[in-house]
Amino acid sequence: MKWTDISDIAIELSEAHPDTDPLKVNFVDLRDWVLALEDFDDDPKHCGEKILEAIQQAWIDEAA
Repeated sequence: MKWTDISDIAIELSEAHPDTDPLKVNFVDLRDWVLALEDFDDDPKHCGEKILEAIQQAWIDEAA
């Protein structure tokens, strides 16, 4: 997965952290959790606040 695979990342995060409220995850932890996903293989430097916001929103939508 790459940073642009927002929906796939959100699904993986919801499966990896089922009891976590995405609204309560700070961006530092969110970034670390994405980097720790088994199928994630993009450059950590290609991540920015807008990407993290999109991932968080997709995770919220996935959890709803």
